[in-house]
Amino acid sequence: MKGAKQTTLREPIAVSGVGVHSGAPVTLTLNPADDDAGIIFQRIAADGSLEREIRADVRAVTATEFATVLGDASGPLCSTAEHLLAALRGLHVDNVTVEVDGPEVPIMDGSAAAFVDAIDQAGLTDRALPRRYIEVLKTVRVAGKDGAFGELKPYTHGFRVDAEIQFDHPLIGKQALALDIEPTTFRRELSRARTFGFMKDVSKLWSAGYALGASFENTLVISEDRVLNPDGLRYPDEFVRHKILDAVGDLALAGQPLLAAYRTVRGGHKLNHAVLSALMADRTAWRVVEMAEPARRGRTRPDIAAGQVAAYGADKS
Repeated sequence: MKGAKQTTLREPIAVSGVGVHSGAPVTLTLNPADDDAGIIFQRIAADGSLEREIRADVRAVTATEFATVLGDASGPLCSTAEHLLAALRGLHVDNVTVEVDGPEVPIMDGSAAAFVDAIDQAGLTDRALPRRYIEVLKTVRVAGKDGAFGELKPYTHGFRVDAEIQFDHPLIGKQALALDIEPTTFRRELSRARTFGFMKDVSKLWSAGYALGASFENTLVISEDRVLNPDGLRYPDEFVRHKILDAVGDLALAGQPLLAAYRTVRGGHKLNHAVLSALMADRTAWRVVEMAEPARRGRTRPDIAAGQVAAYGADKS
């Protein structure tokens, strides 16, 4: 995890697709942003005017049932933000304005690959101010149903996700994977992992108004005994990799990169949000720091010296 400075895009770039739940066409434009802007979502009206904007952080989450939905007191602004957020955090994009002219981020192929390609095409440039990290100081854990839990722990080597899933299905069963999230790893190991669903659930989702835009082009579809997509799996354990991808996106709503290890067992958007909310609510559990470069595994952490690391808030008292 290199680079002391905050980053943004070198130039704007747009992608178009459909919303996986609404089925509506949508265009998304990523624009460069100033220091400390963070990730801003803007809803654009049909005439090109700005309707609303929100900063992407944990307080902006309004729903987590089948996707991460961002909004405010006026209602939802944008659904299915997690794959784009994962790409931005995975590639270390600190500041960006996201314009979207529909109710959802386009699903593209069901993964983060198209967003990674767009970011790489635009390129990144350093800003003037140093990057700030949220350093987790003590373990924060949230338990769910049926043995599910999520927890954030101190980790000085950057950001690590350790996920375990278990489905009563012969093609999935129990899968586990742990990765340190850096740009190279994100591109190679996570970015192409697609969202997945079961054929048996399609009618129920449609009747509830979900998955109206789902297809074999944007969803990994599983029957009782096989993958129905003609191209099959992209990774042997694509299911758990997509769960990690979702977790990276959901935890990007911390507002700054995390110095933490996240462990999730049988989790999802709801649990990811609950753990991040619990962390941010406990001001003794984290602090904001500036540093040149978190120490990778097997190296000594850079000295924390005056002028090299500054801490903000989260008093330990």
